[in-house]
Amino acid sequence: MRFSLKTCVVATLAFLTVGFHLYIIFTGLLPNLVTRPLHLALVLPWVFLLSEQPSSAVARYSGYGLLTLGLGASFYIVFFHEMLSDQYGYLETPLQFGIALVLLLVVLEMARRAIKLALPLTAAIALAYGIWGHHIPGQFGHQSIPIESFLGTLVIAEGGIYGSLTGVSVNVVAIFVILGAFVGAGEGGTAFMSMSTKLAGRLRAGAAKVSVLASGFFGSISGSASANVASTGAFTIPAMKRLGYPPSLAGAVEAVASTGGQIMPPLMGAGAFIMAELLGTKYANIMAAAIFPALLFFFTVWIGIDVFARKYNLVAMNKEDIPQTRLVLQLSPFFILPFGVLLYALLGLGKTPQLAAAYAIFISVALLLVDRAWQPSLARFWSTFVEACITASRQIATIASVIICAGIIIGVLNITGFGVKITSAILYLSDGQLWLALLLTALACLILGMEVPTTAAYIICVSVAGPILEDFGLAPLQAHLFIFWFALLSTITPPVCGTVFIASGMAQTPWFGVAAKAMKLGIGLYIIPVAFLLNDALLYPQTHFWLAFVSFLKIALGLALLSHALVGERHTLFVRLGLAFTGLTIILSPLRYM
Repeated sequence: MRFSLKTCVVATLAFLTVGFHLYIIFTGLLPNLVTRPLHLALVLPWVFLLSEQPSSAVARYSGYGLLTLGLGASFYIVFFHEMLSDQYGYLETPLQFGIALVLLLVVLEMARRAIKLALPLTAAIALAYGIWGHHIPGQFGHQSIPIESFLGTLVIAEGGIYGSLTGVSVNVVAIFVILGAFVGAGEGGTAFMSMSTKLAGRLRAGAAKVSVLASGFFGSISGSASANVASTGAFTIPAMKRLGYPPSLAGAVEAVASTGGQIMPPLMGAGAFIMAELLGTKYANIMAAAIFPALLFFFTVWIGIDVFARKYNLVAMNKEDIPQTRLVLQLSPFFILPFGVLLYALLGLGKTPQLAAAYAIFISVALLLVDRAWQPSLARFWSTFVEACITASRQIATIASVIICAGIIIGVLNITGFGVKITSAILYLSDGQLWLALLLTALACLILGMEVPTTAAYIICVSVAGPILEDFGLAPLQAHLFIFWFALLSTITPPVCGTVFIASGMAQTPWFGVAAKAMKLGIGLYIIPVAFLLNDALLYPQTHFWLAFVSFLKIALGLALLSHALVGERHTLFVRLGLAFTGLTIILSPLRYM
């Protein structure tokens, strides 16, 4: 890495960003109106000043202005946090009113630049409803809210952009993003790819199965379907095409496998931490509940690939492309050590998620000091360390842009009571029928997920639909996981299907064929959420392991039959219909403990 003045500035900001988030883990309790505005202040430069997106002169100079205003407003909150806390979310001066307007504008524009228009537009509509909604007649209007109280709750209290979701972004999500960046910056990324290739490369359709394993490994640290496709797909899609895979199948395999990374613990696209916060439960409980459904998803993809392999006569990878056992053993500690420390600290020592992740980060940094042959490599340590910090900071900025902007929407729903009104409307439309409420919820998740990232779709949908499903008797954990899974549907379901578009571009093939095969391979994404509602022990392996395991085997059998029905085109239509009916009957037959 060449260290120009700009590079030094970027590196310094990256050190500050990473250092701040690590620092607050070990400093005890700091006021939320200090840590959360500082989190926003550290994120702003990465969006407005250091974005990798090309920008016009207008966008660049407006970014400078918004960055300056945003930093000033954030530091105002930090410096006067004690006074603002005593105001209980009520703006008292014109300056504070201006600060509120600046912060809301900055957050909306930050989200637009980071993730495009849909989420900030939704937040802007929510703000308009909060300000003028009392003019709406009927039950969907609300009482007049003083503007000083409405805006103050959103920006100088913990009811909007500095709410509990931002707290999760500051205290937990950022730490795991840093961990993923440091593992990936060293030999960790090569390690999980080599392990995947060694485990699955010699099997039928080996390149596709390598994609499934690699995406599961990488997804456990990235939590981003798009990042998953871009990283593992760069290796797996060309490898599949070289071995004679239809380009549409190569793209579909990577798109579906990468989507699975967002439901694979520990990171789950930041969903696990937000879910733990909203449910008021331990992170380890979320991870335990998510593991069997995630394994079922990857199992279904694996079976589908195997059926496709028979159809297209797909063979194993070439021997020269499979790493030697000695190399795999040399590389595996770069991946196993950080995650071994993480899981031991989390589950064995009972440490908090952020503290466990911090220990794993320190191990990952230490591993940057050696190369794959375990020889000291001080020459490249510094550049690799800087790159990891920069990567982590950019990813933190993207996720924070989503979460902070979503906080505006959640704040307005809470202040106006609109969420309760939507809940009542859905309850009315469902006419007391759980299946209809589930269908409406799934449809809402699919529509919202088409326009906003999975995490934001989950946050918004669970705020509205979560109480509905709980009113029908579902456990809160079941309701949250159901909504989280269906928020993922848009990653492979047309018309948006983001991972499909990325994978089809990398495979150089039309996206529609990729989407058609992806939906067949990813059928588990549509079925498993319903299955774990009917087989509730699946989510509680820590207390009902054997019943959970039996449920796992039962659902796996049904999903295998369903995959053969969808993908096994050599069967007659009658046989395929029989397989589908039998599979669905097995999956949907209840096995409950509650």
